[in-house]
Amino acid sequence: MAIAREKIYTTKDIYSLPEGQRAELIDGTMYMMAPPKRIHQEIVMELSAVIHAYIRNKHGECKVYPAPFAVFLNMDDKTYVEPDISVICDKGKLTDDGCMGAPDWVIEVVSPSSRRMDYILKLFQYRSAGVREYWIVDPDKNRVMVYNFETETGGEYTMSETVTSGIYDDLEIDFRVIQERK
Repeated sequence: MAIAREKIYTTKDIYSLPEGQRAELIDGTMYMMAPPKRIHQEIVMELSAVIHAYIRNKHGECKVYPAPFAVFLNMDDKTYVEPDISVICDKGKLTDDGCMGAPDWVIEVVSPSSRRMDYILKLFQYRSAGVREYWIVDPDKNRVMVYNFETETGGEYTMSETVTSGIYDDLEIDFRVIQERK
């Protein structure tokens, strides 16, 4: 008896979606994305602005891209993600289409519909692909999870604490300020 196979999706399927509909691919499985809530967008904007200003003030070479920004994580056509914030320091990974390979730092802001993706699927994918640092910002749980894959360290913080980046020696993000601005 033949076993029915699930369809394996590719980036071609992503680009064939109707205008305005967004999805991500993880190993050929398509995950539809719900539009983010206002609070989600406020946090993404604030964090992007802080990181961008830090890099600019230090005359750094890294680039900051908020979603939607295409990341071809495994440089194939079966894994395509749009992290809420991508920091890419290797300009050789950047093309007109997005980032080919792992960003250096990824931040995901959890939405109710993205909880499983951010905490489980993407955590594994980002680590496996070579992302150096991954933050999960969860406003509903009032926490920030930090994973520094280079040093195998991390931590859990509340959204009223200051969190230090692992890829920059002196970048500290005060989440109280982020909370006040939303």
